[in-house]
Amino acid sequence: MKYAVKLGILSAAIVAISGCAGSRDFGQVAGGTPPPGGVGKPGGAAAVSDYPQKIGDPYQVGGITYTPEDVQSYDEVGYASWYGEELAGNVTANGEAFNPQGISAAHKTLPLPSYIEVTALDTGRTILVRVNDRGPFATDRLIDLSLGAARQLGIDRNGVSGVRVRKVNPNEQERAVLRMGAPATERIATPDSLLTILRKNLAKLPRPAEPVKQAAKSSHASSPAVSTNPPAPAKTSGTRDGRFIVEGPGRPVAAENSVGDNYVGGLAGSYVVQVAAFSSKSRADTLAKKIGARVIPDGSRSIWRVRYGPFASEQEAQAGLAQAQQRGYSGARVLRADQ
Repeated sequence: MKYAVKLGILSAAIVAISGCAGSRDFGQVAGGTPPPGGVGKPGGAAAVSDYPQKIGDPYQVGGITYTPEDVQSYDEVGYASWYGEELAGNVTANGEAFNPQGISAAHKTLPLPSYIEVTALDTGRTILVRVNDRGPFATDRLIDLSLGAARQLGIDRNGVSGVRVRKVNPNEQERAVLRMGAPATERIATPDSLLTILRKNLAKLPRPAEPVKQAAKSSHASSPAVSTNPPAPAKTSGTRDGRFIVEGPGRPVAAENSVGDNYVGGLAGSYVVQVAAFSSKSRADTLAKKIGARVIPDGSRSIWRVRYGPFASEQEAQAGLAQAQQRGYSGARVLRADQ
């Protein structure tokens, strides 16, 4: 208990910065100050931990205000870029040293850290990713991936790629693997029928221009400032959009929502396989982690349902039902995702 209290105080005191290459202009949170040791220096980095998970205060970049929040049902389609070796060792928004080979990401508003499943819409490959940074601040992009995450998805040769990003709650073993910088086990490939739906949603969005970044790793001063003579950027396959974010202590995520929920989003026309339902969230979480399923609450958050999916068709859901029944869950049934 004493250790947990000390860790919480230390984490709250750390001011985090994410270093980036690119346009060399910077956004800073009101009231934020650089950590001891200077901006973007590895010496200011915190130990890699999932706690305390926090929701940061609103901040501004380029005249746009971003408000971090804990959206339990977060499930979005958009474009991803990536950032790599030129930023190795720089400090991310939650105070950790950036590891380009790790499986991590930057997001504008999700709590830090959070866990997400990212699906590459070109290939259908889905991986687990840990969010520990803020960005991207190009408004036409949803997420910035580390080089390691982009490589695992097979999109590291692209400047931008279409992705689905969904907040999840993996088990502790998978979290520990990502905290160590290694990839978690890749998820089952997304069925073509669901990919078709996701690609149609992506097609409604304007495709971003290919990003640019500096050819060499940045060297930063001890406080954020606009560079008057920025080096000329060179075209490459990824970028970090060129801003530091100084994030203050923020506020902790509610204990019952810590590191998110295994929430199944309600895609129109999709199906799920319900294995069980509980009045206790902890019991639902225990079963979901045991069988690799997810949890969805009812509207009053008094019933917690353990489900597989979503599946794009009833036929695919029936295949999932057969798997659940083979595992001994004879009471499992197929439902529409919005039920």
